[in-house]
Amino acid sequence: MTHAEPPLREPDLPRTAKVRPTALRTGWTTGACATAATKAALTALVTGEPQRQVEIGLPAGRRVSFAVARCDLEPARRAEAVVVKDAGDDPDVTHGAELTATVTWRDEPGLRLDGGPGVGTVTRPGLGLAVGGPAINETPRRMIGQAVAEVVDLGETGVRVVISVPRGEIMARKTTNRRLGILGGISILGTTGIVRPFSTASWRASVVQAVHVMAAQGERTVVLCTGGRTERAARALLPELPEVCFVEVGDFTGAAVTAAVGDGMTGVVFVGMAGKLAKLAAGILMTHYTRSKVDLSLLGAVTAEAGGDPDLVTAVTAANTGRHAYELWAAAGLLGPAGDLLCRRVRQVLLRFAGHAVSVDVAMVDFAGDRVVASSGRWAA
Repeated sequence: MTHAEPPLREPDLPRTAKVRPTALRTGWTTGACATAATKAALTALVTGEPQRQVEIGLPAGRRVSFAVARCDLEPARRAEAVVVKDAGDDPDVTHGAELTATVTWRDEPGLRLDGGPGVGTVTRPGLGLAVGGPAINETPRRMIGQAVAEVVDLGETGVRVVISVPRGEIMARKTTNRRLGILGGISILGTTGIVRPFSTASWRASVVQAVHVMAAQGERTVVLCTGGRTERAARALLPELPEVCFVEVGDFTGAAVTAAVGDGMTGVVFVGMAGKLAKLAAGILMTHYTRSKVDLSLLGAVTAEAGGDPDLVTAVTAANTGRHAYELWAAAGLLGPAGDLLCRRVRQVLLRFAGHAVSVDVAMVDFAGDRVVASSGRWAA
């Protein structure tokens, strides 16, 4: 039996994840805080007076002030300042981090920027940063350079700035840094200086970046997982692949596939659970819950195609969730056949979306992430 191919859709993100009665409070990026700490320390070194407040410029031109939590000075030799990161209402692992800048003079004119304890070291290509250097991204580097230039003439004066973050290595365990080859601490990030709360856009950017890092290392198969449980199952399926090949895409399968094609990947593997697979099978490539829902009529059609009786088709079509449909299939002994058909439909959607520029394999795992229950053909359940 054949079925009509669904239109491909990649809905845009909602402006906010939820409708809220009051606006969420914005915060400051690690890059903005590191810049403020740098300017406070350098100003102290130049003036001989510890700083309690400092003003910096953001990339868009806005001027903002930061409180300086600590400013220590060894006159004419060294100054150190701390700005505590306030991430606003964003659930950020670096909220409360003490961005610390230690400033000393150097003999050669110009700025030397280094990473100290708690700032990660780049060990792999693909991040737009020098391998072996600190994980301080391009925009924070520019911001720090601008802040330094507001205090001294870098054409005549040499300044060394070391950015460090106490407990940064511990914070980094809750980020994707290690997978990207950033070891020993957090990254100094930010493109605007401002943290937008609950920024699903930043997740999308991190997914694309993860694919770029993988490509830069010469890998050609990317494994897209929806979360931690599916990643665990994917690693068991493909133990021969290095860690960098496994990317947690969340809702951003379309963005990941687009990046994979653009970077010359040859293979895409998608490992997911029933709900996400049902959305993808319907042609929806961005599956945020406010922009998509499980098409239960599609699951009903899959049930019929797999040989389910009319009562089961009716029950699946009226199911509460994709997981409920999965449980109905399992109870009827139809999980394997129906799951395989669903995976094949997802495979066809991803092939079409990629313009058939990559090979595609799809696997469905149980809700514990312990085992493969269906696939598009590469793996037996």
